[in-house]
Amino acid sequence: MTSGSSSDPGRIARLKARVRAVPDFPEPGVLFRDITPLLGDPDAFTEAIAAMTAPFEAARVDAVAAIESRGFLFGGPVAGLLNAALVPLRKPGKLPAATLSEDYKLEYGTASLEIHTDAVVPGQRVLIVDDVLATGGTAEAAFRLCRRLGAEVVGFSILVALPPLGGLTRLEDLGPPVRTVLEYS
Repeated sequence: MTSGSSSDPGRIARLKARVRAVPDFPEPGVLFRDITPLLGDPDAFTEAIAAMTAPFEAARVDAVAAIESRGFLFGGPVAGLLNAALVPLRKPGKLPAATLSEDYKLEYGTASLEIHTDAVVPGQRVLIVDDVLATGGTAEAAFRLCRRLGAEVVGFSILVALPPLGGLTRLEDLGPPVRTVLEYS
């Protein structure tokens, strides 16, 4: 399946107006897309959650796997609207019970993501949610963790995607649909 962003031009314009561009953060040359103004606007936040949920309303989602940390902000409301369980995907050492871990590459080095071993069961239909998709390493690690537990990943729902960084292509190659609300080149 291919990626797709929200097709409502009015919605896109309203939400983009609530995402701030911060030059040279966290380092020189990076243009950071700051979603905190969107989070601070109840109407925009509600609209963003609706846009992230709508493509998966008919997918019979059993669980929403939300990626630490800002993915939690969106995963909870999306899970609620889909009447699905919420599964936190966390950095190492943050989950109290038995976990599975998946390493992934960063620009300089590696990182890991963890899931409780009993968070999903074989055959469950899982939607992966995050706030920003850049290179796709974290989202791919989330996909691999869910699959290792036997879940069927029914898609990825992302608020902001940065296609030039390659994450959309990386996730599309995994198979499940990738849906984005906003994209920045």
